[in-house]
Amino acid sequence: MDCRVLCIQSHVVRGYVGNKSASFPLQVLGFEIDSINSVQFSNHTGYKHWKGQVLTAEELKVLYDGLRLNNVNHYDCVLTGYTRDDSFLNMVVDIVQELKEANPSLVYVCDPVLGDNGAMYVPENLLPIYRDKVVPAADIITPNQFEAELLTGRTIRTEKDAVEVMNLLHSKGPHTVVITSSDLPSPLGDQYLVAMGSQITVRPDGTRATQQIRMDIPKVDAVFVGTGDLFAAMLLAWTHHHPNDLKTAFEKTVSVMQHVIQRTITYAKEVACPNQKPSPAQLELRMVQSKADIEDPAIIVKAVIL
Repeated sequence: MDCRVLCIQSHVVRGYVGNKSASFPLQVLGFEIDSINSVQFSNHTGYKHWKGQVLTAEELKVLYDGLRLNNVNHYDCVLTGYTRDDSFLNMVVDIVQELKEANPSLVYVCDPVLGDNGAMYVPENLLPIYRDKVVPAADIITPNQFEAELLTGRTIRTEKDAVEVMNLLHSKGPHTVVITSSDLPSPLGDQYLVAMGSQITVRPDGTRATQQIRMDIPKVDAVFVGTGDLFAAMLLAWTHHHPNDLKTAFEKTVSVMQHVIQRTITYAKEVACPNQKPSPAQLELRMVQSKADIEDPAIIVKAVIL
């Protein structure tokens, strides 16, 4: 059976961010992708110049109504990422809830993009919508440490704190929580970033099992755009293929990321001017060139079960 995914994210003409970061890797892995572009920009906003249009909540509803009138609004998964508008986010929740009524087994994967490193980069009025509406509707969420803290009102200082925050997020609805990056110290040293994950599964006898993991990910000395969107897409894919094994899904997701990032860095250094940092254009993810790694990633980062 085909697995059909509705992706509601940004679109860029040039480069890889939002739907451009998610669609190709998911299609390579056999998923049918229907994309609604929350924005259409010439390129991501890290460039010196960018132009484009923003989809309104009403325009989102019009597009969805078109699908519904033709009776093609049937999905196995929904994937959403960055948005800046409260009415748009509320409309996304309404759509997800309607799709879940039609298909109770639908999996909603949400990257709750709020901010990072102690600062919000979306309007503050989005936080209560994410906390009170989006997270309860989601099955899989991928916050960073700052976002997880905002959504729970808790501070993460230790691994134990992170586990408690993930459990608190579970209690709001999602069966899978991945804290994609944190300030926690890695036992491997300061060249590694700590990510955490937790998954609740139901055994055949109806009892619940929880798998909680930590991963120490090599840091990279470069700034990329679109990696969070790729992460959420790959987590959707690999949790679909390994529904009761977060460790394997997490390892494959992060390994894909590492392959793509390393290929991108190698290319950027080759084409950048001597003694100059690569430009945003040179640091666009080498997605097509990484097709084989996306399809069958060699596992280069291992997770530890807590």
